[in-house]
Amino acid sequence: MNVIAMIPARLEASRFPKKLLQDLGGKSVILRTYEATKNTNLFDEVYVVTDSQIIFDEITQNGGEAIMSKGIHESGSDRIAEAVQNIDADIVVNVQGDEPFQDEQSLRDLLSVFVDDQEEKIDVASLMFAITDANEINNPNNVKVVVDNDNFAMYFSRAPIPFPRDNEFAKHYKHIGIYAFKKEALLRFTELEMTDLERTEKLENLRFLAYGMNVKMVKTIHQPIGIDTPEDLEKARELLNE
Repeated sequence: MNVIAMIPARLEASRFPKKLLQDLGGKSVILRTYEATKNTNLFDEVYVVTDSQIIFDEITQNGGEAIMSKGIHESGSDRIAEAVQNIDADIVVNVQGDEPFQDEQSLRDLLSVFVDDQEEKIDVASLMFAITDANEINNPNNVKVVVDNDNFAMYFSRAPIPFPRDNEFAKHYKHIGIYAFKKEALLRFTELEMTDLERTEKLENLRFLAYGMNVKMVKTIHQPIGIDTPEDLEKARELLNE
């Protein structure tokens, strides 16, 4: 099974422009993410896929592999789909460029579901993390997921799902935005039209479900540290110095 990692890296971000080029312990955020992904030794190849010549140069001048996007893309999945078309791969893992602390065991567990998928039911696999704090559950920036008895996703939402009518039974899982795609599923995804549900919640993963794609959710106890704000960057610097 040929497995590659793709790290979509857009230069501009609405909440924290040029965050991927910010210094994190002497290296940029995107370079640290690339190196952390590479150092897991789980992937045959690791690429940064970017719309920015500056990010491209940052990776390649430090010995890494980068690909320049040709088109304008609505999402990271669209960006990596364009890049992977002519690359030999069975599984394509979309790693978030602003998450420089990669957990090897979580990625290993994510990939293992394809090895065990003898009936080839899985199109996409992703991670989820149990949350119990009411503020996290109600925070619309935290995407929640509900699953069936085989841990296939039933729905994703920014709302607190399931609705905790009786807290004794409520279990909530936060979706972690690392995806492992079968290559053909990724290419199919980008050909599908955006649905009303996706537009409403601003969640591209709802497109998978709307078109009958099977999304296997994998539990993890590791909550990744994403850098969305200057405050997040300071926390990352503190963690790096520990």
